Amino acid sequence: MSGKVWNKLDILNKMIIFVAIMKVTDKIADKINRIDAGDVFGYDTLGLTSDEIIAGSKALSRLFNKGIIKRAKKGYYYKPKVSVFGEQKPREDVLLSLYLFDKNKQVAYVTGTRLYNRLGLTTQVPISIRIASLDKQIKGKVGNVAIKPAKSYVKVTSDAIKYLELLDVIKDLNTIPDLQKSDGLVYLKKVIYDFDPTEIKKLVTYGAAYPPKVRALLGALLEAMLVEPVFFSVLKKSINPSSSYEYGINSTMLSTANSWNII
Repeated sequence: MSGKVWNKLDILNKMIIFVAIMKVTDKIADKINRIDAGDVFGYDTLGLTSDEIIAGSKALSRLFNKGIIKRAKKGYYYKPKVSVFGEQKPREDVLLSLYLFDKNKQVAYVTGTRLYNRLGLTTQVPISIRIASLDKQIKGKVGNVAIKPAKSYVKVTSDAIKYLELLDVIKDLNTIPDLQKSDGLVYLKKVIYDFDPTEIKKLVTYGAAYPPKVRALLGALLEAMLVEPVFFSVLKKSINPSSSYEYGINSTMLSTANSWNII
């Protein structure tokens, strides 16, 4: 086949690709026009077919380069909202949800100082947000705030979050900024007191996956609160009786501290 024919075919292919991109661009532009400013959207929101993904990616890049849309995260965009105070980004919780959910299923959760601030255990506001996941290290940015990875000891589900948050408080009790141990114990007892037997069983089940130090303090709390031994006996059996766990907690603060080797 001659070079001229190849050139014509090349030009024809480029024209076909260009037309495809323009058609998808029109489709995307129509969808975006109906999306409220500040709302985050991805490929699913735009209703692109599998055949339109490549052209859609190029179309979104063109709209991004023109400033019509802004990138929230890889594969996710938003229409900038402009007020008298300038351009406003989507709410932080909306941007955070991009890291916490996958196809509408929760796969990660916020932990660390940001969590403890929300729970009222510290007044400090961290310069970064820790996100815990079992399967991957989550990194990124929400506005000017860095997202840093943290470890989850079990698979994260929406049902598990409240238990994992409580266990993280126990795990980090020594390092939560400005928190007095006595205040921390009061908080933990208050939350556990409101749990019914089914919830306590779940708490112990998740707690069994945490380090021995966490298991010890959880068991001591449950015993001190006169919870049935059947719930915390598994925790007692899982820790080394010759090991001690340093929390700076004595028997005056927690009556069962000594029997769980908590010092």
